[in-house]
Parts: sequence; C-alpha cells; structure tokens
Amino acid sequence: MPAGVCGCCGPLRPRYKRLVDNIFPEDPKDGLSKSDMEKLTFYAVSAPEKLDRIGAYLAERLSRDVVRHRYGNVVIAMEALDQLLMACHSQSIKPFVESFLHMVAKLLESREPDLQVLGTNSFVKFANIEEDTPSYHRRYDFFVSQFSAMCHSTHEDPETRTRIRVAGIKGLQGVVRKTVNDELQAIIWEPQHMDKLIPSMLFNMQDSEDLDRAGLPGTPSGAGQDGEENPAALAESCFRELLGRAAYGNMNNAVRPVLVHLDNHNLWDPNEFAVSCFRIIMYSIQAQHSHHVIQQVLNHLDTHKRTTPRVRAGIVQVLLETVAIAAKGSVGPTVLEVFNTLLKHLRMSVDFELGESSRRNSSTSVSSGRGKESEERIVQNAIIQTIGFFGGNLPDYQRAEVMMFIMGKVPVYGTPCHTLDTVKLGHQGTKRIQTMLLSSLIMVTSGFKSKSMAAALPPPFLDPLFSISLMEDSELRQLVLEILHNIIDRHDNRAKLRGIRIIPNVAALKIKREKISKQDVAFMKKHGQQLYRHIYLGCKEEDNVHKNFELLFTTLAVLTIELANEEVVIDLIRLAVALQDMVLANEENMPMFIRCGIMALVAAYLNFLSQMIANPPFCQHVSKVIELRNMDAPYLLPEHIFRDKCPLPDSLDKEDRLLYFQTSNMAECLAGPGYNAERLSIPYVPQVTDEDRLTRRKSFVDTVSLQIDIMANSLPDKSQLAEEITFETLKKAIDTTGLEEQEREKRRLVIEKFQKAPFEEIAAHCESKANMLHDRLAQIFELTIRPPPSPSGVVSISAGHTQHQSVPVYEMKFPDLCVY
Repeated sequence: MPAGVCGCCGPLRPRYKRLVDNIFPEDPKDGLSKSDMEKLTFYAVSAPEKLDRIGAYLAERLSRDVVRHRYGNVVIAMEALDQLLMACHSQSIKPFVESFLHMVAKLLESREPDLQVLGTNSFVKFANIEEDTPSYHRRYDFFVSQFSAMCHSTHEDPETRTRIRVAGIKGLQGVVRKTVNDELQAIIWEPQHMDKLIPSMLFNMQDSEDLDRAGLPGTPSGAGQDGEENPAALAESCFRELLGRAAYGNMNNAVRPVLVHLDNHNLWDPNEFAVSCFRIIMYSIQAQHSHHVIQQVLNHLDTHKRTTPRVRAGIVQVLLETVAIAAKGSVGPTVLEVFNTLLKHLRMSVDFELGESSRRNSSTSVSSGRGKESEERIVQNAIIQTIGFFGGNLPDYQRAEVMMFIMGKVPVYGTPCHTLDTVKLGHQGTKRIQTMLLSSLIMVTSGFKSKSMAAALPPPFLDPLFSISLMEDSELRQLVLEILHNIIDRHDNRAKLRGIRIIPNVAALKIKREKISKQDVAFMKKHGQQLYRHIYLGCKEEDNVHKNFELLFTTLAVLTIELANEEVVIDLIRLAVALQDMVLANEENMPMFIRCGIMALVAAYLNFLSQMIANPPFCQHVSKVIELRNMDAPYLLPEHIFRDKCPLPDSLDKEDRLLYFQTSNMAECLAGPGYNAERLSIPYVPQVTDEDRLTRRKSFVDTVSLQIDIMANSLPDKSQLAEEITFETLKKAIDTTGLEEQEREKRRLVIEKFQKAPFEEIAAHCESKANMLHDRLAQIFELTIRPPPSPSGVVSISAGHTQHQSVPVYEMKFPDLCVY
C-alpha cells in the first residue's frame, strides 16, 4: 500500500513544475530543450496567473544550482527566464520580474566572472523591454552598487578584467535606460546613486587614456577591439546617454561627481582628461542647461582659490572650453557672473604673484620663487583667454555690456574702483591688472561691429579708456590704441595699413569704406577734440617705441577711413601740423628719436590722407616734401628712423622750410569747395582736462602753469589801452626780431618756477590768479545782469545803508513793441 501511494506522487506534482523540470536535460551540455521550452512558454502565455509561480520555482532551482556549482543548469535557467520575459507582457509579469531580478542578483553576487557576465546580459535584455505600467515598489540600489563595483574590477587576468568591466558598464547603461524615463524612479538622480554611476564611467574612460599615454597594450579605442568590448568607448557612450536624459533639476547632481572625481584623481594638472570630459558634457546636455555647468565650474574654482596655480589654471582652461561651447547657445544669467568670478580670481592671482615676489626677494630660494611666479602667469593668461574668448563669442548687444563691465573693473587713478583695490595692489600690481584687463578687452572687441560709434564708445567707456592712454607706460598706451582699432575699424582695413610707411599708391590697397552717417558726424563733433587731444599727447611721450608710432599711424588712418568728413579732415591736418610745430619748437626737450619719430608719423599720415581725399595739388606738395627729405633728411621718414641703428641728427634745421609741410601751401590746395581752408590758419591747441590729474602725469603742472601764465599775459592793461599809437609803435609791433627768444625764455622761467618752487608758493600764485579772474567776471556780471528800472523804485545798498530810488516813467526806455 505505501509503495502504491509513493508511485502516484510524481504525477500529482503541479504542471508548471513538471514543465520547468522538463526543460533541463540530463546532460547540461545538451543545452535547453527547445520543444519543452516551447511547451513552457505556451503554458505561461495561456495561464499568465502561473507566471509568478514559474518564476519562483526557476529561482529556487537556480539558487540550488549556483550553490552546487552546476553552472550548466544555471545557464539553462537564465536562458529560459529570458525567453519567458520576452514572450510575456501581461499584468502578471510584475511578480515574475521580481523573481527574475532576484536570480540576476544571485548571479552578480557570485565570484565567478562568467556568472556575473551572464547575469548582466540578462539584466540588459530586461532593461530593453518596455513595460506597460510603471513599477511603484521596484528599486535598483543593489544593481547600481554591484555594477559600479564591476566597473572597478581589478582581476589579475587582463581579458577577464576587461570582460567584467564591460559587463558592469552595460549593466549601468541598462539601469539608466530602465530608470531615467520612469518618473517613479527619479531616485536614481539622487547623489548617493550619481556618486557611484558617474565615477565608474569616468574611471574606465580615464583608464583607457592612461594606457594610451603610457603606450601600453590594453583597451584603447581603435586598438583592435570593437566598441562593444571597449570599456572606454562603452563608458563614454553610457556617460553621454545619461547626460542627455538629465532634466533641469538634475544637472547639479550629474556634474558635481565629475568635479569630485577629477579632484580625487588629481586630473586638473595635466587637464587633458578634464577638458575632454566637459566637452562631452556640454555637447550631450540640452543647450538651455549649459549655464548650470558653467555655474558649477565657477563654484568649484572658488573652492580651489588656495590650491596650486597649475590646478587653478587647469580649472580655468576647462571653463574656457565650457564657455566656448555655451557662448554659441543660451548662457542664461551667468554672463556677467562668469566675468565677475574670473576677475576676482585674476586679482587673487596677482596678489599671490606679488606676495611670492616679495618673499623671493627676502629669501634665498630664487629658483622656486620664479617658478611660482611663472605658474601664476599661467593662471592669469588662462583667465584672460577665457574672458576674451567668451566675450568674443557673444552677440553684439551682450558684448557691449561686457565691454562696459570689464572697463569698469580696470583700475584708474583717481576714480573709485571697489572690486580691485589699487592701494593694496601697489603700482606694480595695478599695472599688471590694467595690462591683463586691457588684453582681454582686445579679445572681446575683436570682430565687434557697431553701426554707430556713439553706441560702441559711450562716455562711461571712452573716458576711462582715454585716461589710461595718458599713463606714462608705453605698453598700456599700445593696448588702448589696439582696442580703439578694434572698435573703430568696421571694415577690417587694419591689415592693409599694418606698419608705418610712406604708401606710394593707397588706391592699390583697395580700402573698404562707406559714407559717414549722421550719427558718426554727431559723434565726432562731440568727441573729436577728445580723440585728437589723446593722439597729440600720446605722440610726445618719451618712452614711445616703434610699435607706438605704428599704432598711432593706424589710429589716424582708421579715423580718416571711418569717421572723416570735410570738417574732420581739416581737424586732422591741423593736428598733424601741430605735431610738426611741437617738434620744431621742442619746448619740452624731447629726445631726438621721439622728435624724428613724430616727423615721420606726420609725413606718413599726410601722404595717406592726401591720397584718400584725392586732391592732386595736396598730393604734389606732400610728395615734394618727402622727396626732399629722402635726399637731405632721411631721418624724418619712417623707413629710415625706425630702422635699427639709424643715425640721428644733433638738431633739426628750422630754417629749411622746404623740409616741412607748410600750412599756407596746404590751405591753397584745399581752397576749393567742400573744405573750409581758413580753419587751417587756426593752430591746434589741446585742451587741459582733469584726466591729466587722474593719470598722474608729470607734465600736468607744467601745462597748467603755462596756461595760467599765457592767460595772465593776454589780459590788456589800462596803460597799454591808453597808449598813443604812433609810427614808432607800429614799427615796434611789426618788428618781431628777438621776440621768440624772449617768449621762450619767459616760458622756461615759468616752467622752472613751477618745478622747483615750494608748493605753498605755487598755490598762492594760482590762488591770486584765480581771484583776479573771479573779480573780472564779477565786474562783467554786474554790468550785464541788472534788474530793469521800475517806477516803484530800486533798492540799492551803499555804505551799508539801504536806499530807495524811484525812476520816473517818462525816463524809462521801453522796447518798440511795447509802445503804442
């Protein structure tokens, strides 16, 4: 009886278990039984409510086979699970998936690489299945951790290590695909998961680059492995896919682990890998999210403000690559924030450099100090390139704002600058920051095209720029002139005008120009004298070199092309003649090279101008003077004076008038219609403004004292007005022999007095002159501004007593229109 009962136990087992058992052959090497697998699949599809039981039983068998090391049966079980998963898409698949994931986790926990790869492949197949309904309770924390650990595999065998890493990356890619599109799985973007996902991908991308750099055989792309089995290529693909699916609120969590990984592995110096990572990031994310990445890098730069210069330079270079891509699209509200942060770090870098320089001077380690100083220069150059490149890629309307923003940060003596404290920086640090900011302005203004000069050069930008142009530093003046060239030259003619020279045929240059607009005419009427004045003062600086004269020539030429109408042409000729007269008078005892350089500049410019306005008599006069200089005074021409070791004369011969451009001859040439040649007889005199005081020019006191002395002498005396005019008086007035020497001696004494006299004496002298001027003005106002007579009387004060005087109506004078 018991035997009969035992004999019937087998057939009483559930059908799903019998169907599952039948798919396993006696010899695992024979593989999955296809016919039995088809029966099991048909049963599962016909009775979907049995799916959870089928999955649980398969999981039970698989766990038993793993423990007993029956790996053949394990492979068969996973293959059966995969086929069931692909065939069934009903609502009952949810419990089956739980059993499936449990079995995958079992395989991943094993130490056998083959089982780990097998479990990963099954998970990837599952990840590619689109489920009809979302899962409310499913979590993938274990899989993120396990796949991340596989990505960092350190197996002894290189091939096995590569297989495990590739499997780990594929598993992470499966997790990403399964979760990022599911709103219920937003937890994947939380920091605890991103801190595992992102470094795992970067580790494999970095490991490949290390192998490439070392020249070792491994897994570099293009080294015989296809993309499917290359960890670096697969990791990069997964990294791109993850970033491409990042939403607005997830960008910070996605970028922060990248920065942390670069810090932990010291990948900012050298920073090739960091640059490539952020290129991938910027090209993978949505364009409207770019400013999130920029903000993250800026914040990271702030946290590293005390690190080594090379690390800071590496971060800045990464920022350069980031903004270079973001500037072409939307950069959001971070435009000025980028510049503000970079300027702050520029200031700190200068502080560090000056601090190292001072410590180097007080210590014995000269070589290390120089190395630190040069490293700070690397940081500063990287910041300048970033500022310039970012500004240069912005739209014109944003670029104008950036130009104003940077100019507001340039320290100028005498003007408030809250962000860059010039007192703490000192003269050397201030000059260094001025040089770097102006260099970045050159890059920002490069290619800037404005339809109106008034919009491109507003007073808040133009005034501090001109103040810097009066600095006694040739390098700063060169930078200012280059900025002006970028803004004024709207037709890119500078390349054709490069180098100061006598151009034989200006028409051959094919210069592009347009008719000057009304807005530009108004701009020159308002700011033209300011431009002329700074060119005039910039020419006579004693530290001018060849490049300064080249840039001054280009400035004059560009002004002629872009902004010169008939009135401006006359003003420019007056300016050139004033420069020539200043050299001949030589009241400031300029060096002979500067005097000859100014003469060469005037010759080169008048030659250019005469051909630009196409006036044959003017061209003939200029050519005649140039030919005479070629024969008798070649040092007055640019081709000779700016040549190395050019012999300089001891003095300039004022009497040889043929060597110089004559105002009367040029006035005759321009006497025709269109030009007001009479204005050429009025000598150009630059106006004195507060800019000289702001820029601490040494010649300021001389200029002011000279102006005061001339004004005082120009006031007529009563005795002179009452003098009787006779023949002798007229004869003396006509005879000017010796007056020039007397005038020169008088000016020399005035200059010497203001240079050597005590400050109190100079102040008293200026105060007396000012009081005299105020007295005269008071007299004039008293005579001109009086209350009209009134019949009711006029109140007047005399000797401290008030008197009331009435005027009869018949004595009052009324305008004709008021009488009838």
